[in-house]
Amino acid sequence: MERIYQGETPAEVTRRLRQAKGYYITNTARDMSQSDYKNRILLHTDLLAAPSRERAGYFSLEITGGASIHVDLLRKQVDPFVKLQLMRQAMPTTMFQTLCRGVNLFGYRPYPQNVIRLTVREFAPYVDVWRTFDFLNYVPNMRAVFEEVALAGKINEPCICFSTGPEHTDEFYVGKVREILDVTGPDIILGIKNHGGLGTPKRIGQLVDALKQNFPDLSVHYHGHNTDGNDIGRVVAAVLHGATIIDASDAAFTGFYGPPPVLTIIQTLKDEGYEAIGIDEDAIIETSDTLTSQRPYYDQFESQIRGFQPTVQTHKLPGGAMGSSLEQAAKGGFLDKVPEILNKELPRVQRELGNYWSVTPGSQILWTTAVANVLSGERYGNPSGDLKNLLLGKYGPFPFYQPEEWIYQKVLGDDWRHVLETEGGLHENPDVDLAQEKAELHEKMGSEPNNQQLVLYLQHPKDAIAFFKFQEEYGMVHVLPPSIFFKRGGFEIGESMYFTDPQGKEHIVEFGPSPVDDTGVTRVFMNVDHYQRVYNFQPERQTSQNNQASVKLSKEEILDLASAGDVRAPFSGAVYEITVKEGQEVLKGDRLVVMEAMKMQTPILSEVTGIVTGIAVKTGGNLHTGDRILKIDLV
Repeated sequence: MERIYQGETPAEVTRRLRQAKGYYITNTARDMSQSDYKNRILLHTDLLAAPSRERAGYFSLEITGGASIHVDLLRKQVDPFVKLQLMRQAMPTTMFQTLCRGVNLFGYRPYPQNVIRLTVREFAPYVDVWRTFDFLNYVPNMRAVFEEVALAGKINEPCICFSTGPEHTDEFYVGKVREILDVTGPDIILGIKNHGGLGTPKRIGQLVDALKQNFPDLSVHYHGHNTDGNDIGRVVAAVLHGATIIDASDAAFTGFYGPPPVLTIIQTLKDEGYEAIGIDEDAIIETSDTLTSQRPYYDQFESQIRGFQPTVQTHKLPGGAMGSSLEQAAKGGFLDKVPEILNKELPRVQRELGNYWSVTPGSQILWTTAVANVLSGERYGNPSGDLKNLLLGKYGPFPFYQPEEWIYQKVLGDDWRHVLETEGGLHENPDVDLAQEKAELHEKMGSEPNNQQLVLYLQHPKDAIAFFKFQEEYGMVHVLPPSIFFKRGGFEIGESMYFTDPQGKEHIVEFGPSPVDDTGVTRVFMNVDHYQRVYNFQPERQTSQNNQASVKLSKEEILDLASAGDVRAPFSGAVYEITVKEGQEVLKGDRLVVMEAMKMQTPILSEVTGIVTGIAVKTGGNLHTGDRILKIDLV
């Protein structure tokens, strides 16, 4: 049987999958980048691999979605839409796949319905397969995406998120699939999202068998991670029990926390009598040969802890969160605490919070809660805003059981029952005024935005604006190879670097002097393709953004100051939003600012009634614990 090509209708694709004698392969390049390289694999590298990946004959290439869209803007300075456009030029016949978090889209919290629908409509021309999940397996949270994908004529791949424990039975998952099919109809692919690489091969085989027994015409796509080194066994078991599509990635870049290597799976299943449909093994080998030379440039982004982790069966932290979580631990100076967090506190928190699925944004809630519990020494004493929203049911109902009452009391306060009664329930996100949002974006950008820029802004406002301004000043730096983009150690005067851009055009960059003037501004002189460029860089701030040395304050001292109107940062993080102005009257309990740390947003509320007389922070600024945020004069 031949491969499936980009442009075939969902009905034709699902028909061919049902008739398949063998199995198809999805190359999950995006997941590999996220899990083992903190999402830093550059577009330049993906374009180098594109010709051989195109010939390889994959069912699809997962090249966007998840956290990659945020990191494209934040760390790689590439427009996610431009990436898809260039990749489509290089790979015209391969279907592109995305990972979508349902109501959370490509972000970390629920979005309004019209934002969800606009986002799907803008990405749909470039994305053929929409793998959609919800971290609570709550089907209504995925419905808007399902509907818009179907309207766009693209392929829906709803997921059931898999985990282990007494509640995670075949009967439960079969029931979830029935719920999904009642919404989508039969022309879908069903994804099993085993994001943590959990369970044994036998367990995955049992689940696939149960699904095929109940839904014989349903095509099953198994996705897993190799965190414990055992996902090849799970993949084989899935295919032996009826899965039609499996996930893997290029051997040259596979690490410890992402998908297993493609060729190893092909060779193993071939010995079992199963052929990979449409696959060109020589092209797969050529891809890895191409990528081998690129891997050394990414070593700085590989995990701080390397090696397989069979303990994932206990702590359940997904592959996609391992790298970023360990990076946060290293930057936060608590890497030595990670064994205690992973092997003791995280499993405990997960059981206490309902044994739901540890996948974004739920995995961040579990991780940040476990970290706060260990570092502060007070369990649930420093809850994030997202943990509060979880307990309030803002993300959806707990699938199995609710946390015990003492946790509600610790997180929501002594009047938690009243809070739960008056504030509990799903997020009722009213539709935003898209025209007004676009006008505000126009004002911030200084130019008329298009709908693609609008959807990026609606999900990641601060980082999207920073990217647009960066691109306006520095151009499209995605043309740079990793050898230049990630070069460490600086540049020597007179040093020259040569590279070829994705269109095959050769460039030269020559480095001149970098004098520092009396104000501390560094002027960097460069020749780019023989044209001189001068870039000015402000000196790095050595203290917190309010230009005062960070003050070490205890939790009690911060609360005492807040009661006097002196609002301080309760933890280290960034200022996501300022919701008050100087001269504004605020009441006790009013939201003052929103801080963001580890992708979680926490509102800082006023402890007093008074007048805001001074704001010491700016949106996007970084704060340390104890830094002043604002001053309120009591009335």
